Amino acid sequence: MPLTVEIDKRSGFCGGVIRAISKAEEFLDANPGKKLYSLGAIVHNEAELERLGRKGLVTIGKEDIGKIPSPSTETLLIRAHGEPPSTYELAREVGINVIDCTCPVVLKLQQNIREAHRRLKIGVAGSGGSTNGQVLVFGKVGHAEVLGLLGQVGGDAVVIENMDMLLTALEDGTIRTDVPLEIFSQTTKSPTEYSEICAVLSEKAQAGLTVHNTICSQVASRHEELSSFAQSHDIIIFVSGASSSNGKVLCDLCRSRNTRTYHISSPEEIDSSWFRPDDRVGICGATSTPRWLLEEVAEAIRAIPLSF
Repeated sequence: MPLTVEIDKRSGFCGGVIRAISKAEEFLDANPGKKLYSLGAIVHNEAELERLGRKGLVTIGKEDIGKIPSPSTETLLIRAHGEPPSTYELAREVGINVIDCTCPVVLKLQQNIREAHRRLKIGVAGSGGSTNGQVLVFGKVGHAEVLGLLGQVGGDAVVIENMDMLLTALEDGTIRTDVPLEIFSQTTKSPTEYSEICAVLSEKAQAGLTVHNTICSQVASRHEELSSFAQSHDIIIFVSGASSSNGKVLCDLCRSRNTRTYHISSPEEIDSSWFRPDDRVGICGATSTPRWLLEEVAEAIRAIPLSF
């Protein structure tokens, strides 16, 4: 008998990634033989990038935009993570066509950060002037979405990646506790960790703290569902790209609920020694993990001979 294997029904691409990949495939299918330049990896999954690359998707960095030959005849895709205003300005300067696939949730977050910065730095009309407060972002330093958020306010925000960074920033005065603070979260961060960060800030903020609930609702609900999924199986195989920020968060969550959690990027990384004959195997992944890859992993596990 093969191992009992179940794929988590809610794992796989989030709405923003589905939209971006659909737009890319739509363009490539309509323009066979033509390249589509993606500003950064459209999804943090190596297998999916290889598949799209075979169709004509080329991943580039911002520094490469000005090097594209005949840019007016080419097309640039902005992925779901979003970009700072400077990227759009550069695209206009070189004359390249843009397909903007910024996730609507990220777009709303960008708008909210701009408005908060305006409130804190120049004051609301009729309020008597500037409050000189600070905008804080709970997110991964250097992450594409976070860089896009910083670009909305000219870099005038403090990024906090974890509790240690928060405590250091409070101690050295990077975060001022004597001015109003407004905090936002990267859309794919852990709701539990965000809540803990905000609780500490709330205790320290003498002039008030405004907490904005900006974690994507699809991501937030995944944490509770995935916790239950991890606890209901004997072993968890978590599938995501090595560079996926959301993958690391969700894999760590699974491991906190089930110590027999293993992270892989492809079926080739599966080790038969992980499994026991009576295991109930759960397979899940990040918002950047394609469904077809989860199914390939499931098939590979079902094919493991039970001679151990």
